Order: sequence, then structure tokens, then C-alpha cells
Amino acid sequence: MKRRLRKKEYLLVASMLFGLLFGAGNLIFPAAMGQAAGSEMIPALVGFCITGVGLPLLAVTAMSLSASEDLFAMGAKVGRSFSYFFTCALYLCIGPLFAIPRTATVSFQVGVVPFVSPAGQSAALLVFSLLFFAVTLCFSFRPSGILTWVGKVLTPLFLFFLGILICAAVLSPMGGAAASPPTEAYASHSFFKGLLEGYNTMDVLGVLAYGNILIRSVRLLGLSEPRDISYGTIVSGSFSALLMVAVYGALTYVGAQSRSVYGIDANGGDVLHHIALHYFGDFGSILLGITITFACLKTSVGLITACSAAFAGLFPRACSYRVYVISFCLFSCAVANVGLSRIIDYALPALYFLYPISMTLIILCLLEARIGYRRSVFICGIVGTSAAAIFDLLRVLPPAAGDILPAYALLCAVGAALPFSSLGMGWMLPAAAGILIGTCAAYIRDRRSAK
Repeated sequence: MKRRLRKKEYLLVASMLFGLLFGAGNLIFPAAMGQAAGSEMIPALVGFCITGVGLPLLAVTAMSLSASEDLFAMGAKVGRSFSYFFTCALYLCIGPLFAIPRTATVSFQVGVVPFVSPAGQSAALLVFSLLFFAVTLCFSFRPSGILTWVGKVLTPLFLFFLGILICAAVLSPMGGAAASPPTEAYASHSFFKGLLEGYNTMDVLGVLAYGNILIRSVRLLGLSEPRDISYGTIVSGSFSALLMVAVYGALTYVGAQSRSVYGIDANGGDVLHHIALHYFGDFGSILLGITITFACLKTSVGLITACSAAFAGLFPRACSYRVYVISFCLFSCAVANVGLSRIIDYALPALYFLYPISMTLIILCLLEARIGYRRSVFICGIVGTSAAAIFDLLRVLPPAAGDILPAYALLCAVGAALPFSSLGMGWMLPAAAGILIGTCAAYIRDRRSAK
């Protein structure tokens, strides 16, 4: 009986996970963070890697150790009603509401905007997004071919081009990476600012959505025992995590260098364009745009198919898989025309709400692997986290949305009173308190059952 994967198989699974996760946000946010953090880029990068790399790896570990086949199974440990809500909210967030439209807008920002006048950018975005999602729609009906081809060809091509860009930046720096002072957001608590920026990659949410694919792939390679599957999954995830850390570090470093030449750009798409333009002129800008467009297209197809399959499984009588694919493509196309910066702004409240719940669920599944399943621990931990996460959501609402909410100022004041709320970590103590209460309740119930 096979107990371990071969080295090539570990790399194959790691490459698949990297290909599924590495998309638009993984490109733009480290570069923008490096530019804004300046001399504080190292602590910011460490924080970014904790939420952008460490937590996704923990999510893979939690899913494999808890023997959960998919996200719904993890959520069902709290309750089926919660699992329906959380699964739908997570897939909508990494799907048609934010992540899928972002794949089109990042491609447009890097590949098209440099060649279009400001007056024509709205019309160009509409045409580009229609074409982008028309291609996504076609391949989402038959996803296997493009995902295989793009994963084997375009992801290595992108990494090769990025490697050339990094080498150029190291050999001929635009400026001192640590010479620029940090912006106000990074001047104090740069580590925690980086920690929160890691939310934007959506990789924890992505791993929870894609984790069943990873585990299934390890099983198809010949492992059958749960312990062996967990080991293979964790090792493969670790290789993927190391590659992501290397890419994030490089993007942050080059982004910090670009500050001395271009100042602070509006978003990470502009940062990447300016870097490619600086070293390779118009040719570099075109090549980067084409490569990123196909990399984002791969991510778009993967997300559309994952979301459509998930909703078709959750609500089999509502719509067919093909109807979900068409609906999500049309909706994502409409959202994409809002623009990259506005998508990022409106995604933040959802991320500030879903990330704490995701992290608590991951921690609870890891605890379950050590102490066994206790439903009261799951329920109380998630209730405490959710209550506090609502205040984090309110705190980062766009002003236009906050102004229409009743008692908005009062609710924000209550949220600000939570310990560590200024660092975006106001959910931690309520989560810990909920887990403690749930543990005590489980202990009391066990004592009564023993009598």
C-alpha cells in the first residue's frame, strides 16, 4: 500500500494549488504594499505572509486533519443553517461579487489602460470585460483543457517573466527599497497593517473553497489512509506556501523600489505597469499585460466553475450548473465595470467579516483533531467571532454606506471599545471567550452524562 507521494507528485500537487490560488490579488497587493510601506516593508511583509500564506496553509491542514471533504462539511460542525449561510457568503465573495470581477479589472488595468486615453477607458473596460467573460464562459463549460494548459504553460511563463523583472530590479535598482518613509497607514503598526492587507488576497477563503480539490488530488495519486492523505496534503501545501512567500517578497521589494521614481500609485495594477515600463519599455508593458490577462483568465475560469459547482450542489433544484455559469459570468462582467479601486474598497467590509469567522473555524477544526469534536465549542466560538466581526465590517464600510445605517456612529464606538480593535483584531478576545464558554459547557455535559 502506498504511504507517501513521490517528490514529483508533491511538486505536481503544490503547483496545482499555486495555480488555483495565485491570481489578481496575489499580484497587485504585495507590490502596492511595498510601495506604501517603504522602509517598513519587512514587518509589513511578515504580517502579509501570515494571513496571505500561513493561514491558507493552516486551512489546508485543518481540512485534512478534520477529515472534512469540503467547506460545507466544515461549516456543518457548527450547524447546517450556518453552513449554508457561510458557504454561500464565502463563494459569493471569492466569486461574482469581488474576486472574479477583479480578475478582469486587473488584466484591464495592466494590459489595456496604458494604451487608452482617460476619456475612453470606461468604454474600453466594457468591451474588454465582455470579451474576457465571453472567453471565461466558453471555457467554464469545459474547464479541464484550459486549466491544464494554462497551469503548465502560462503560470511558469509568468513566473519566468517575473523572475526576469526581479533580476533587473536587483541588478539595476530604481532606488533604495528602504529609502522612502512609510505612508501614514504604515508609519505605526506596519506589521498589523500588513496582516490586514493579507486579507485582500482572499487565499484563506480560496483554500476553503478549493481544499476538497487538493485532498481529492492527493487521494487520486494513490493514498488511501486518512493519516497519509493528511501528510501528503500538508507537505504539498507547504511547498506551495514557500513559493508564494518568495513571490510576495519579490513583489514587495520591487514595489518599494518603484516609490522613488513613480511615487504612490492608485493601485497595484498601476505599480506593476510602471515597473515593467521602466525596465522593458512598451514591450515589457505589453508582455506583462498578456501574461497577467491569461493568468487571471485561468483564475476566473477556476472560480466560475468552483462557484457554479458549489451552488449547483447546494441548491440542485434551483438551477443547473450551466445556468449558474452564465449568471455568474454576466454578473461578474457588470461588477467589473465598477473599476478596480472601487471593487477593492467594497470588498474590504466582506473580508473583514468573513476572515475572522474563517480563521476561527480553522482553529476549531485543528482543535478537534487534538481533543475531539464538541459542537458547543464550535457554536460558541463562531457566535463570539461573528458578533465582533460585525463591528469590524462596520468600521471599514465606505462612507456612503455607513451614512445610511441607523446608529452607525454608536455601533462604531462600541466596536472601537473592543480590545485590539484599532489593529483590526477586535474579534480575537470574543472568539477566545466563546471557545472557552463552549469548552466549559461541553465539560459540564460530559460530567452529567457520566453520572
